[in-house]
Amino acid sequence: MVWTSYKEKVKLLSERIVNAQKPIRILDAIKWDVEAEAQFRKSKFKILPKVDAEYYAQFDLGYDPEKKIEELTDLRSDVVTQLGKGDSIGQLLVTIVDEYIEVVRMILARGTLDFWKISRNLYGSPKDTLFGDVNKISDLGVLLYGIFGKIDHLAASDSMRKDLSAAEVVGLLNERFEAYFLDDAVEARLSDGIVADAAAGSEVVKIREGSMFSRRDVDILEVHEGWVHVGTTQNGLRQHVAKWLAKGPPRCASTQEGLAVIMEIFTFRTYPGRARRINNRILAIDKAEDGASLLDIFEFYRTEGYDEEECFYQAKRVFRGGLVEGGGPFTKDISYCKGFIENYNFMRAAIRSGKPELIPFLFAGKMSLEDVPLLYQKYQEGVIDAPHHLPPLFRDLNGIAVWMSFSSFLNMVDLKKVQEHYDRLFSQHL
Repeated sequence: MVWTSYKEKVKLLSERIVNAQKPIRILDAIKWDVEAEAQFRKSKFKILPKVDAEYYAQFDLGYDPEKKIEELTDLRSDVVTQLGKGDSIGQLLVTIVDEYIEVVRMILARGTLDFWKISRNLYGSPKDTLFGDVNKISDLGVLLYGIFGKIDHLAASDSMRKDLSAAEVVGLLNERFEAYFLDDAVEARLSDGIVADAAAGSEVVKIREGSMFSRRDVDILEVHEGWVHVGTTQNGLRQHVAKWLAKGPPRCASTQEGLAVIMEIFTFRTYPGRARRINNRILAIDKAEDGASLLDIFEFYRTEGYDEEECFYQAKRVFRGGLVEGGGPFTKDISYCKGFIENYNFMRAAIRSGKPELIPFLFAGKMSLEDVPLLYQKYQEGVIDAPHHLPPLFRDLNGIAVWMSFSSFLNMVDLKKVQEHYDRLFSQHL
């Protein structure tokens, strides 16, 4: 029998996980076809489209879901057999495999209430609390809704004018990506096959042909899609052993999207209108869980001042895969705001604990925050590679360390009393 090292076992099992998950594409499995969208538009957004379990069943997934579950179940057994029940990396790989099994089950449940139940287990719910705190994610949504509505006028600036074509954006991003990624071939490309204005792959950021962009949009795309989404994928692909870090199951969604939002905020590239759009997704999902239908959420967005196409796009995000009549949404889109809070608190806790070296490992690949201490330990043991591509502010942690140190005290200040003081001052002069 040929002797196999621990690293070899982990690498081979990782590669098997990566290969097993390849055909599982959640967003492709729950997207609506042109006919369903046209049906809703034809009704002037007044009649629910027939998007139910029967509708989803007519589309070929490209693989047999039951056989895929069997394959993943066998892989899970092999992880335990080869690495042992007590091995920490083995336990992490089992968790990842179990998630992919749940993803397949969720896909099988499209158009039913079970889809939402599994989505809630995988991505969370607006009704969840953070770290056992009394405040729910929906409470965050309500608080930010009130604030963003008062400062949305700040968007009026030259940098916000949408006067750049998709082709111009591709050119600008490619100049920036070449400077940032250096030795990895990352690029932006035009695409007419995506719904959103932009979408990140492993080495390509697709820009939707025909869309118009502002200069601030370009700045955001650079850090959100480039530095975070493509950057963490590239760092995962560079792993010599931990090949699973190139792919992200649902447990990574909040960390990934939250990190992308943090990059927008830390680099001062975001703006209230964008933050409001992301925050409204929490409120929309919360409403849908409470029974609001696609029509109700469409009208919610209309009252927020969006045009009909944007109302449709945002409402559709909430109901893809779920119940258009309400009560069973797709909950992934709480990840942006939820992930911001989680990432921010992780960084603050790492600084307060005197462990700032953990923070850059958020970029080592696709991971959950809960994995970072383990991955850093395994980095010290030579199993995990340090992140190759790192944003400047994470390459030099001095600024973040000071920011988080002051932030720790700010959390102790009674904001209500501070607000009351300044409200009195503002009312005297404004």
